[in-house]
Amino acid sequence: MNRENFSTAALVLLGHGTTQNENSAAPVYQHAAELRRRGLFAEVREAFWKQEPRVQAVLVEIKAPRVFIVPLFLSEGYFSAGVIPRELGFGADSRLQTSDARLFYCKPIGTHESMTSVLLARAGDVVAQSPFPRAPKPKDLTLFIAGHGTDRNKKSRQSIERQVELIRAKQLYAGVHAIFMEEDPRIAECYSLAQTRNLVVVPFFLSDGLHVVEDIPVLLGEPERLVKQRLAAGQLTWRNPTERNGKLLWYSPAVGTDPHIAEVVVARVRELAAMVGGAG
Repeated sequence: MNRENFSTAALVLLGHGTTQNENSAAPVYQHAAELRRRGLFAEVREAFWKQEPRVQAVLVEIKAPRVFIVPLFLSEGYFSAGVIPRELGFGADSRLQTSDARLFYCKPIGTHESMTSVLLARAGDVVAQSPFPRAPKPKDLTLFIAGHGTDRNKKSRQSIERQVELIRAKQLYAGVHAIFMEEDPRIAECYSLAQTRNLVVVPFFLSDGLHVVEDIPVLLGEPERLVKQRLAAGQLTWRNPTERNGKLLWYSPAVGTDPHIAEVVVARVRELAAMVGGAG
């Protein structure tokens, strides 16, 4: 991407947002700060659907003639592909012309092909950082990609299942599986699904929120009381590796906090700009 192509455009990183967990917004600010540092855009703004600053208010404040909105969501689900673009006024072509600017609504980051590299980096890094006594090779590991799962929108699990297919095709790991909090196969089933002693679980979530730091560790077998004690003390709630059910399990941070996500955001902008001529 040439710097001048987007030097007059604004970038809005859009998160879901919640008032229940302050950590959920952290990746939006993390990646916005990195992209602001790179100076590729005239301005980079953080915005949210369900907390301040609200995306509608942020869009009103932006003076740039072109605005690219990138949803920091991990699937083309109920909000990212339905509610949000519809409520903002976007049609099927992902473009919106206002009296002041042209707006472009990109696809969510989680369905981009480069998320495969992000997932592999997360899995590799967490094992390498906590060898026991030395890090097992990928061929001696079973990789699990953990998601939430929901019956509200079946597309919510498709991005995870697609990544499972892509990583399986690389034949790096002994096995690759999707597991879910609220759909089958369940997270607790990872021990019976794994054909190896060594497991690595990567949570396919945007942030290290309560699902990642509390709910999933409990579902993996960590006592809830101990998890809450560690949270209160500001400690990690899962220690790598932990032995459970005769297996050794490594558990990584959320995929959405990986530094490479900034590259995925830029790729989404470049992709849409090329499609609709928005970079000119």
